[in-house]
Amino acid sequence: MYRNGTAHNSRGLVQLALFSAIIIAMAMVPFLGYIPLGFMRATIIHIPVILGSVLLGPRKGAVLGGVFGLTSLVNNTVAPNVTSFVFTPFYSLGDVHGSWASLVIVLVPRILVGVLPYFVFKGLKRLLGSTPGKLTVSLGAAGFVGSMTNTLLVMNLIFVFFGESYGAAKGIAADAVYPFILSIIGLQGVPEAIVATIIVALVGRPLLRFTSSKV
Repeated sequence: MYRNGTAHNSRGLVQLALFSAIIIAMAMVPFLGYIPLGFMRATIIHIPVILGSVLLGPRKGAVLGGVFGLTSLVNNTVAPNVTSFVFTPFYSLGDVHGSWASLVIVLVPRILVGVLPYFVFKGLKRLLGSTPGKLTVSLGAAGFVGSMTNTLLVMNLIFVFFGESYGAAKGIAADAVYPFILSIIGLQGVPEAIVATIIVALVGRPLLRFTSSKV
C-alpha cells in the first residue's frame, strides 16, 4: 500500500511538472500561447491551467495557476509595455509605479483559474452524469468558467487598483475607463472563453483516461 501511495504521488508530481513545463513554454515562445482569430489574438496559455485543475485537482491546479501568474510577472518585468505596471511591481511608467496590487492582479486570478474549474466540472459531473456527451458538457463548462475567471478578475482588479493610471497609459478619459474594460471583456474575453470551452472539451476527455485524479 505504501508503495502504491508513493507511485501515485510520484505520478502526480510528474503530471504537475509536465503541465508546468507546457505553461512555461507557451509563455516564453512567441505566439505559442495565442491563436490568431483575425480581429484579435485569443489567449490560450490559461488552458493548461484549466485542464490541470480538472485532471489533477484544485491543489495542483492552484500551483499551475501560480506558475501562469509568475510567467506573466516575468514577461511584464523583462519585456514591459505601457500597461505592465498593473502586472509587476518592478516596472514604472513616468510617475506611475507597480505595487503590491500588481502582485494581486497577476497572481490571484491565475491561481483561481487553477481552482474553480475543478469544482465546476465535479459539480456538473455529479449533476449530469458521466456519459461521454455529458462529460464533454461538464468539461466545456469548466473551460468557460476558468477562462472568464481570468478575464473578469484581472480586468476588474485593474480598474479597482489602477483605473485612472491604466486609462492614462491607454490615453482614455477617466470616465471612459470602465466602459473600455467592459469592451475588452466582451470583445476579447468572451471569444477566449469560447476557445477555451472547445479546447478543454475536446482535449479533456482523452486526457481523463491517463490521469490518476479521481474525477
